[in-house]
Amino acid sequence: MLDRKQLRTDLDSIVEKLRTKNFEFDTSLFNQLEDQRKSLQIQTQNLQNKKNLQSKAIGKAKGKGDDIQSLLDSVSDLASQLKVAEIDLNALQNSLDDLLLGVPNIPHESVPDGDTEDDNLIVLIWGDKPEFDFQVQDHIDLGRHHNGLDFEIAARISGSRFVTMTGPLATMHRALIQFMINYHSQHHGYTETYVPYLVNEAALIGTGQLPRFKEDLFHIDSKNHNLYLIPTAEVPVTNLVADSILDAGQLPIKYVAHTPCFRAEAGSYGRDTRGMIRQHQFEKVELVQIVKPDESMQALEDLTGHAEKILQLLRLPYRKVILCGGDLGFASTKTYDLEVWLPGQDAYREISSCSNMLDFQARRMKARWRNPDTGKPELVHTLNGSGLAIGRTLIAIMENYQRKDGSIDIPDILHPFMNGITKIQS
Repeated sequence: MLDRKQLRTDLDSIVEKLRTKNFEFDTSLFNQLEDQRKSLQIQTQNLQNKKNLQSKAIGKAKGKGDDIQSLLDSVSDLASQLKVAEIDLNALQNSLDDLLLGVPNIPHESVPDGDTEDDNLIVLIWGDKPEFDFQVQDHIDLGRHHNGLDFEIAARISGSRFVTMTGPLATMHRALIQFMINYHSQHHGYTETYVPYLVNEAALIGTGQLPRFKEDLFHIDSKNHNLYLIPTAEVPVTNLVADSILDAGQLPIKYVAHTPCFRAEAGSYGRDTRGMIRQHQFEKVELVQIVKPDESMQALEDLTGHAEKILQLLRLPYRKVILCGGDLGFASTKTYDLEVWLPGQDAYREISSCSNMLDFQARRMKARWRNPDTGKPELVHTLNGSGLAIGRTLIAIMENYQRKDGSIDIPDILHPFMNGITKIQS
């Protein structure tokens, strides 16, 4: 959530920056609510001051032995008025919060202008695309060839946008999870964590999925539960520091977690309907960092580099792009997308998004640290990124490591996790 004080003092500049995200801020409603808030706040303060003065007068009158009934009646009346004013002020504060919960984060000054993914800025291309002297197959055909991926059975069980995996492909899927968790823990200093896959509304509000993206979530509404399946580990992992004040010595906090992710994909009808690119259920290894404010932009570079290292170790060609304002996520101030090369699609496709949220999520979650220089609690900065999306990594390996006979080589770095399998072949 944006800083309300900053909105009061710099509204025009913020509105202009939000337009780069294709968001039009309702300034008239904000100003109307702010005017009402100021009026009610002044009224509340005046009533409190009058009540305090009358209370003091009661003490003096008692000391003199005067009749204090009229003063008691006056204090009682002021207390009633004050209670009503405080209720009205609280309701107005809630209305302002409701408005701001729907407002995205401000893009960082280094984010390029643009409206769509076509305007994203390519900053790095790594690795050589493989050259094939045969007709390339996509992961769907390769999966069918090895009886390893089955979309039809999954559709009978659950519906479209699901898949079952069998045999060595399922083994490689698991191997990727183990490899990524181990590498990020051992080489990048992340602490492995396990979190719930069902969360409440407060957790989703804290990281910015609610209220704006409710239609993309799977809701579990029963007699005893009002919960949501997580769309990403970012939600429960980042909320580990909600409603807390951290010591400076605890920062930075770096978590790595493997979870399934569940997305309704409400806004993607007709897109990527074949294969595993866009599924309702998929796995990710997620990286989350909680850092001091002056360290967050460097932390974004580091976190992105950690995700890149996995692609490099797997020797998968990829490119890194900075998302333009119009393609930037709701809570992010700056995002790097890593896009892996998929020969079966003859295209680069996103495999990781690494984002800095600044204090946008922390303000919603009340996540703070105590600054030793001031002795006061201040908001932390939060970051997250996929390190990597498991399903998309699997299909990238299948398509980049395929051979003419349909077999699939296993990257060397995965051999220790593959139970002796070095090649997938029928």
